[in-house]
Amino acid sequence: MLTLAAISVGSIIVWLVVGLIAGALAGTIMRGGGYGIGGDIVVGLIGGIIGGFLAGLIGIGTTNILGQILIALIGACILIAILRAVTGGFGRRV
Repeated sequence: MLTLAAISVGSIIVWLVVGLIAGALAGTIMRGGGYGIGGDIVVGLIGGIIGGFLAGLIGIGTTNILGQILIALIGACILIAILRAVTGGFGRRV
């Protein structure tokens, strides 16, 4: 079980970097641009949770940074697709 004491400043920085990279890449891949620095980090972090959950369901695990970014990227793309389906693509650049 993860406790608050086990979370270090270094791990939070890694989460933010992975979130930023995954969110920025997902915004580019899904067309229409990103959501700004803060939005990309949020999309990437939530995408990391979604991607990690889905990867866990099918038994895929990774400990290296590239694998974490890839899983977060997949989750962020899924999140963007869901957001655009729910909002009807509102605010999307063409």
